[in-house]
Amino acid sequence: MGILKNWDITLEELDEILATRPSLRGILMGFIAEYKLSQFWFKDERISDLIRYDNHDRTSLGDFGFIYKQETISVQVKSLQTNSIRQTASGLEGVFQCDASDKRRVTLPDGQEIETTCLVVGGFDLLAVNIFQFEKKWKFAFAKNADLPRTRSRKYKPDQRQYLLATLIRITWPLQPPFSDEPFSILDSIVEERK
Repeated sequence: MGILKNWDITLEELDEILATRPSLRGILMGFIAEYKLSQFWFKDERISDLIRYDNHDRTSLGDFGFIYKQETISVQVKSLQTNSIRQTASGLEGVFQCDASDKRRVTLPDGQEIETTCLVVGGFDLLAVNIFQFEKKWKFAFAKNADLPRTRSRKYKPDQRQYLLATLIRITWPLQPPFSDEPFSILDSIVEERK
């Protein structure tokens, strides 16, 4: 309770602040998701040298990095948007935002440079999506970067779109491909491809 005491705020006051400020809830949920993800999945003995990248370091490709079977892996973490969730005949579906927080200049695999908020295909290895909001339980969905949908935005040329990930991606519960409820089969696939 060190921070709350330092700030002279009670748990009840903090609860009220969070209840009335959705954007603050979203930021906090993102950081909690990163913490839970590392606790649930990245403490596994198959993973070593886990590092949490600085949010302000634009050169880091992802939120986490670690070594898996002697390969360096980068992980991008995203969260399901609460207001997008809807019931379907087969379960639940929603969307998550899969983009950069601000527009920046990127170099595409073919050498073109563009300004975009889109994430680049191959810019990180593994996507972890916080899907807590589906069942109010800490669960994650995992996908390989290369298997994610591409942008359809007309502001990019067709030859550029193939290198840019969609900024809003649909996800279902129960999960459907390319999403998995565990990361290790995807990590094995990434390692195998690199060989």
